[in-house]
Amino acid sequence: MKEIAKLLVLGAALLLVDLTFGSSSASAQEPETTEFNFEDGDLVTGDLVRPNGELLNVRRRGRRSTLIRIREHFIPEMLKSVEDL
Repeated sequence: MKEIAKLLVLGAALLLVDLTFGSSSASAQEPETTEFNFEDGDLVTGDLVRPNGELLNVRRRGRRSTLIRIREHFIPEMLKSVEDL
């Protein structure tokens, strides 16, 4: 019974979010556009801006297994070493 109530609350929340954001995007105006008209005599120049230096491509190394091993029998080994004293 609780699962059905959770699903109903989730569905109502999703519907509310859809109605809230859906209506705002429908009422939004189209963005203004800027138009530039250049005549035949106008010369437009520009430079390509990029970083100075070389681009390095580095390969990522593959995932390796760890060399650290967890000692499963640490306490019995400690007790055995104490018995030998």
